[in-house]
Amino acid sequence: MSQTNNALIERFYTAFQQRDAEAMAACYTDDVVFSDPVFGELRGDEARDMWRMLVARAQNFSLTFDNVDSDERNGRAHWVARYLFSQTGREVVNRIDARFVFRDGRIAEHRDSFDLWLWSRQALGVKGMLLGWSPLVKRAIRAQAKKGLALYRGRQLQS
Repeated sequence: MSQTNNALIERFYTAFQQRDAEAMAACYTDDVVFSDPVFGELRGDEARDMWRMLVARAQNFSLTFDNVDSDERNGRAHWVARYLFSQTGREVVNRIDARFVFRDGRIAEHRDSFDLWLWSRQALGVKGMLLGWSPLVKRAIRAQAKKGLALYRGRQLQS
């Protein structure tokens, strides 16, 4: 089973490398739970739409992944995304550890962890360096990400 789940993780990140959000979404269960330091917890279509939005907006994007490992129920991987942060035009190199829970041959839980202060220093510059560690700025980053996702989802529903 671990080979099957390793292949699932590899399929997910290969699709991400190719900016194929639909192939990424197909790796998730209908009720998937995703979380990371920027978006917090997202469920189902909200999680799939986050990837659609990120792929659609990606500028100067590249991704590598390694350390894929899994058993019948759980998995993990390490991935590195390089891109221009659209709000500031600043280059970001984000190193992320991912944890997965599998169900019925798909990803039921996906939890990414990374250093939000390091990300904010890259994405926001001086403001992120000086204040990115503070709970206030972390909440503002999350609120902005959630707002962007809500606007994206609203536009998708109108299309």
